[in-house]
Parts: sequence; C-alpha cells; structure tokens
Amino acid sequence: MSDSGIDRREFLRRGALAGASVGLLPLAASSALGALPPPRVKAERTLGRTGLRVSDIGFGSYNLDGNLLLVRHALERGISYFDTAEGYQDGRSEETLGIALRGHRERVTLATKVAAEAQASRTALMESLDASLRRLRTDRIDVYFNHAVNDVARLQNPEWPEFVSRARQAGKLRFSGMSGHGGKLIECLDYALDHALVDVVLVGYNFGQDPAFYQRLTKSLDFVAVQPDLPRVLAKARAQGVGVIAMKTLRGAKLNDMRPFEGGGATFAQAAFRWVLAGGNVDALVVTMSDRRQVDEYLGASGWQPPSHAEEHLLERYQARNGATQCRYGCGDCLSACPVGVPISDVLRTRMYAEDYVDLAFARSQYAALGAGASACASCAHRACTAACPHGLDIPELTTRAHRTIAG
Repeated sequence: MSDSGIDRREFLRRGALAGASVGLLPLAASSALGALPPPRVKAERTLGRTGLRVSDIGFGSYNLDGNLLLVRHALERGISYFDTAEGYQDGRSEETLGIALRGHRERVTLATKVAAEAQASRTALMESLDASLRRLRTDRIDVYFNHAVNDVARLQNPEWPEFVSRARQAGKLRFSGMSGHGGKLIECLDYALDHALVDVVLVGYNFGQDPAFYQRLTKSLDFVAVQPDLPRVLAKARAQGVGVIAMKTLRGAKLNDMRPFEGGGATFAQAAFRWVLAGGNVDALVVTMSDRRQVDEYLGASGWQPPSHAEEHLLERYQARNGATQCRYGCGDCLSACPVGVPISDVLRTRMYAEDYVDLAFARSQYAALGAGASACASCAHRACTAACPHGLDIPELTTRAHRTIAG
C-alpha cells in the first residue's frame, strides 16, 4: 500500500469493529477481575545496556489493523513497550500505532522490524526505515530489528552495520537488534553476539524449550529435551548487556483448549508468562493482544512472580495435550532429513499460524515466502523424515496437512 496509508475515518471504523470483540476468560478469572482494581503493569525492566525502561509485558501488534481504542487501553494499563513490523498487516499495524500513540510518544518504547536479507543494500534499508517512520508518525525508532533471522549470511551482510551507523547518526534509530525463532536460532544468536551486532534480541522462548521443564516431567525416564543451548545463549546475551525480549511465549497460543482446566483466577497465559519472566533469562516479553479483555488477562502476570503449583500443572497439561503437533523453536534436528530440501521447521511454523493462531491469511503469506513449501510431501514415497523429530512429531503427516490447508 502507499506510504500515505488509509485515512483516519477508516481507522476509526476499523477500531470500532475490532473493539466490539472480546476475549474469553474463565468465570473465576472474570469474577476476580471484577472484584479487584483493573490490572496494570506491575514491573518495568531496563532493557540491557540500552537504558530503556520497558513494561515487563509488551504489546505485540502483528494483527493490529485500525483498533485505536485497543492501543490506548494498553497505554492506560501501563504498557510502555510496543512492538510492530513493516510487514504486519501490510503496514497498517505501524499506521495504527502511529495514530494511537500520537501525543504519547515520550511515554513509550517503540520497536519495529525489517527483513534485511543477505544482499540488502544500505540505501534500501534506509528507505524501509523512512517508510516505517512515516507510518509510525515519529522521528525515530527506539529498537530496529533485523526480522526473523534464520541464516547467518543475513548477519554477515556488511551493509547492515553501515546502515545502522548512518541511521543512528541521523537520529532515526537508537538501538538495533535481531529477531528469530527458526531452526538456526542458536547459530544466529551466537554470531550476532560474538560480532557485537545487536543491542537487543527478540527470540522465541517458552516453557516448551527449556530442558529443565522436560526434566521435571520426565525425571523417571532417560530423556533430556533437545535445546540445551537456548538458556546458555540467553545468559550470554544478558552477560554482555544485550537486552533480551521473549516472544512465542504461549507455545502455540491454543488458549481455549485450556479454559476448562483453569480455576481460582489463574489462566494458562498467566502461567506461561510467569514461567518466562521469573526464569532469569529475559528482560521482558511481548505478546499479541487482540482485545481489551485479553490485555487485562495478560497483565495479570506482570510483576515477575514465579508460577504457582496449580499454574505449573496447567503448563504440564498443555504440553501433554499439544506437544505432538508443535515444533520446538530453534531445535533444527529435522533440517537435513528431507532429501528434496523441504524447510520442515518453517512449514510447521506456518501450520501453527493456521491452526493454533487461527490466522489462515497470515499463514498463507508466510507459506508463500517458502517457495515450494511442502508441496513435495503430498506425493512423497520415501518418508525419510519420519523419525527425524526427537520429540516424536509425525513430520510427514503435519507437513502434508499444512500444505493442503495453507496452499489451498
């Protein structure tokens, strides 16, 4: 779409429609919220060496499209970190934040992203940054991420640090970083940290990725979860003063599956957030917020208290119910399993968007970027990937289903 974007009247129309939707809370949580003061951010954290103070729970906006009232509700509740990207809703997410945050810019930390490929030029990157600045109606970005990095070659591009240096000199951005949750996450994070390329990292991190979580579940078995390096590399980042923000904290976000098991005001989302925040590996987390009730539910986890026993049981139950379909971000053990090069983990990520997030449009946009995707799986005879997942996922069934569902 053009940089001028849609007009204010259209934004208000969309905001009114989006504001009419409400999230689902269990009765106990609804009653608790009604009896207590409105939930608010209870803790702010310093984002590594940047010195930026951010709410421990940040506002994710990948599906934000015109809902000004939602953004302002988050502001009223004390949220000060807002995360977007140039590609979210074809730029309309940035535009929405730009309008909603007008007059409040000094109160917030604003982050956006660009997919800086291995051959991207500093000129093209500056043009992308300028377009984001226009849509966001601001003169600077606080944190500018190289988006969804899963290839070290993208970090080796000398144009990126040169662009960052020039943009900083011009006052257009303050800090830079990388985001990622793909199969080569650890390799990319290590490279970025070892070469001092980042001030902040945004990474997929949740209770389903830490070996300690599985060791508690499987203490009577000879089994250790793959992904021992993720806590290591996050600790490395924090030791270097690099800010760490977690995303994908809900492990697929199948919230409604857990509603029957919630009670006493505790929700699965709150348990998942408390696990991430209290673990010592991150400064804050960011999560997509789709309506005001969801904002209020999520802020119930603000404050860095560890999950209770009841909440830990919710996490364990979620893993038992959904572990057979959800790929572990950054594992990568299946990457070389397919002789025709199907990007298995990326395909399974799009399955998550389509089935768990129930966002087929976004899933299709991400799947289209994979080229042939999993088209070869539909007629595959050798099934070489069958035993490639150390967590027991049925890769042929899941990739074939993803292709048929998403490719249409």
